[in-house]
Amino acid sequence: MECILSFRHAVSLSEERKRNMRHVGFWRDETILDYFDAAVAERPDHVAIVDYKSPSRRRFALTYRELNQHVSNIAANFLSLGIQPGDVISIQLPNWWEFTALHLAAMRIGAVTNPLMPIFRRRELEFMLQLAESKLLITPEEFRKFSYRPLVGELRKVLPALKHAFFVGAEGADSFDRLLEPSQSSGHRPSFTPPQADDVCQVLFTSGTTGEPKGVMHTSNTLWGDVRPRVERLGLGADDVVFMPSPLAHQTGFLVGILMPIYVRGTAVLQDIWNADHALDIMRAEKTTFTMASTPFLLDLTNAIEKAGSELPGFRIFVAGGAPIPPALVHRSSKALGAAIVSIWGMTECGASTATDVGDPVNKASESDGKPNPGAEIRVVDRNGTVLGHDISGHLQVRSAGNFVGYLKRPHLNATSADGWLETGDLATINNEGYVRITGRSKDVIIRGGENVPVVEIEGLLFEHPDIAEVAIVPYPDERLGERGCAFVVPREGSRLTLDDIAAFLIEKGCTKNYLPERLEIVSEMPRTPSGKIQKFVLRERVQNPERGRMARESAV
Repeated sequence: MECILSFRHAVSLSEERKRNMRHVGFWRDETILDYFDAAVAERPDHVAIVDYKSPSRRRFALTYRELNQHVSNIAANFLSLGIQPGDVISIQLPNWWEFTALHLAAMRIGAVTNPLMPIFRRRELEFMLQLAESKLLITPEEFRKFSYRPLVGELRKVLPALKHAFFVGAEGADSFDRLLEPSQSSGHRPSFTPPQADDVCQVLFTSGTTGEPKGVMHTSNTLWGDVRPRVERLGLGADDVVFMPSPLAHQTGFLVGILMPIYVRGTAVLQDIWNADHALDIMRAEKTTFTMASTPFLLDLTNAIEKAGSELPGFRIFVAGGAPIPPALVHRSSKALGAAIVSIWGMTECGASTATDVGDPVNKASESDGKPNPGAEIRVVDRNGTVLGHDISGHLQVRSAGNFVGYLKRPHLNATSADGWLETGDLATINNEGYVRITGRSKDVIIRGGENVPVVEIEGLLFEHPDIAEVAIVPYPDERLGERGCAFVVPREGSRLTLDDIAAFLIEKGCTKNYLPERLEIVSEMPRTPSGKIQKFVLRERVQNPERGRMARESAV
């Protein structure tokens, strides 16, 4: 019952915010089912979703009518399995149509969707599934040459709440296809209990500064408080075809690849493994008009289209975030894609709260991270909470209709004031036009290709290495991914370490490869404050600018 009680606590908080929030009209007490049912009624034969499963790249399409039938069958089978309102259904799938269908089915019965990245392995999954008390897990049978069945078997031995597991692409009793069959549990039509708009409907784990993933809880009102204003600001409609290469298990992919196309009654086109050349083929074949992804995707796509020497007719908007967009890339991309390049800033906790405008000058996307979307407010404060003036760097806070309702079972980490301001952990300036520019981060996180790397957790694991006396991980810039991680290590006396040694140790601990440091610096000692705290700014300077790093070390002595 602990999980359900946590959800109810979150709902009480969102009710309080709903009564007092200033963003009148941005919460409309609607869920995705309102928009999905309208799309089924108005455009039953319109293509709702297209996916391309690797490695065959086989195209599979579903109309709204067909998708609705699958959703109804899955929901009925969920009920026959004993899934109740408030139970957590974990979905660890790539960008396949089944992800969308499963979320819609979960909503039909009032269950909570827990998206999980396909790259997660035993260490991450055991923690997340246990905290969420997941009752049901859906994974691929195999994806990218990894077999999920043995992993799930290990998890079920230590997770008593995990009653059921199904595998996409499998055969037999635990095949996902069984969920698509009409339910045999009763001879009458099942009675669904959809959630209210203030019920928690999504728990998405994000890495933070506490050394463990945090379960970000959202309701339908908070999700739509972010999506709806964005759609209206971008001018998207029923004729748009949304291309989604970002993982649906990320908030970007979930909001833009699942919710947004259904809201506009348009079409979602999914790519499960990123390959820019394949993406171009898909985008041309499907006549896509819009996408949103992190900056590395934009760079790769620009390189591919320049190499191909062709155009993308009809493509209008690329929204990029997760890392700053270099000025040269903005101009190259705008010309190559023939589209507007929009820069955004956001978090799992609040969605994309700021964006540049489609009609802004090209250079705006590289000079700023946008201005607030309708329903969102931002401010920059000093350490004492005093609001700072224009162009003064300070701590960025956001208050929006898309702000989350709390961290699962970790309310002490919510970092939200009584009047709704969320401490983002980012440092920023705001100019006199209201555009924000992220200048740094106060939280200890590396953003690698739009993916947050939990630095504290990885450092904690490396401290267990028998040959490591001290370790600190800091980011260094990368042209494609934005940042990569560099591990500064003080080895134990007489020990020798290589980057391969560190990688093998972390993989043995169950870490995903995306979290591994990609550079190693062996040092005799760490730079420290008088109180003994490691001065990470010295290490950052050293790895990013050796000469300035030397000066920083000298000034710190």
